[in-house]
Amino acid sequence: MDKFSDQKRAVQYLYPPIDPFDQRMLDVGQGHKIYVEQCGNPRGVPVIVLHGGPGGGCSPAMRRYFDPEIYRVILFDQRGCGRSRPHASVTHNTTWHLVDDIEFIRRDLEIDDWIVFGGSWGATLALIYAQAHPDHVRHIVLRGVFLMTKGELDWFYGGGAGKFWPEVWARFTALIPEDERGDLIEAYRRRLFSGDMNIETRYARAWSSWENALASIHSSGSTGESPGDYARAFARLENHYFSNGGFLEFDGQILAHMGRIAHIPGVIVQGRYDMICPPDSAYALAQRWDNAELKMVRNAGHALSEPGISAELVRSMDRIAGK
Repeated sequence: MDKFSDQKRAVQYLYPPIDPFDQRMLDVGQGHKIYVEQCGNPRGVPVIVLHGGPGGGCSPAMRRYFDPEIYRVILFDQRGCGRSRPHASVTHNTTWHLVDDIEFIRRDLEIDDWIVFGGSWGATLALIYAQAHPDHVRHIVLRGVFLMTKGELDWFYGGGAGKFWPEVWARFTALIPEDERGDLIEAYRRRLFSGDMNIETRYARAWSSWENALASIHSSGSTGESPGDYARAFARLENHYFSNGGFLEFDGQILAHMGRIAHIPGVIVQGRYDMICPPDSAYALAQRWDNAELKMVRNAGHALSEPGISAELVRSMDRIAGK
């Protein structure tokens, strides 16, 4: 027997792999078409899954956190990434476009209200969507909370996380001249949107590697090279959103608007040693949300695939289902 339950591999906690019973491309306007899929029980409890990034795209593993006999699971690739088109595009691509897209999906699938499930940037988007449309949300389940604040961006791109991973931070900053390192988000932005595909891909891989290296508590700091197309969409979209403060009206907006969703029950699953989205954001959120339960997972970092994170998310969805 494992000394600690979260030492098992994450896959041991998940439901078996399943295939979608529905896949479609939805034309949401402004030149964008988004990929949407459904799996599980077509007459089950609907849950919309919001992937991270921005720009990460959804994956088959994300289907497996839900009992397929109980849940109707809806996944989609947000604008500009995954199977959505145009690829890596930031035109007409803001938080509020994504909120509208989620509503478009809900109406298209004829769903009155649903559970909103999201991690990292997906947690950000889940909270913003719920605050904009509280009448259509019955429960919120979050992982690796990110509140899109300047403080969080400064931590990750201003050297805070780099103090724990100095050799990885050195690789990330080495591509930028010293006189530009005071604002790495802006320095990378100029290169990610240079118009030269080779330059964009090179800096996109560096941007993606910095984040990927810190995702797991078991990381050695080295990562394989991401496919160019994936890295370019991921890095350009993240940088676009971060350069614009998530397109929020003011810093700290999500916490300030928690009164709008105080009545909605929630679960917050947070890795104790999350280097990308430190636990103080999850704690601050829980302090503003009496109807939410904070699950701080020991020996876990940021990634959805962390065993302790996966186990707690599956348990939470099973509890919501009444199992």
